Amino acid sequence: MRGQVLGVDPRTGEGLVAGQDGQRYRFAREDWAHRGEPAIGLEVDFEAANDRALSVFPMPTAPGPRRAVPAEALPTNDRNKYVAAVMAFVIGTLGIHRFYLGRTGSGIIMLVLSITVIGLIISAPWALIDMIRYLMMSDEEFAARYPRKR
Repeated sequence: MRGQVLGVDPRTGEGLVAGQDGQRYRFAREDWAHRGEPAIGLEVDFEAANDRALSVFPMPTAPGPRRAVPAEALPTNDRNKYVAAVMAFVIGTLGIHRFYLGRTGSGIIMLVLSITVIGLIISAPWALIDMIRYLMMSDEEFAARYPRKR
């Protein structure tokens, strides 16, 4: 007969099964004929003798219908990677694109470097590399890397 485990006492190992016939059957630890422990709600197959469930086996479970799992919320951002890339290309040596993305520390460094000619030699390639990085990033990665902090 088939049924479902209604309850199990973890101390004694005794439990109760509701059979398909509407009757309830008790079982002991020695009646559990499978490795592991019985669990509430588990579908089982057993032999009925009076009010006892003997040779209780868990039923193999077939994978049920899969539930549609809602997609995790994608990070959103009010900053645009294309705007940041254009800023890096046009006025990148001043580091304005860094301020736009919330990276004020490196923006200040680029602004200070742009005061000297040697600093421009450093900040120009830096801005070009930033522009290429922004364009190569996916929208999700860009939103995750440059979130709006409030």
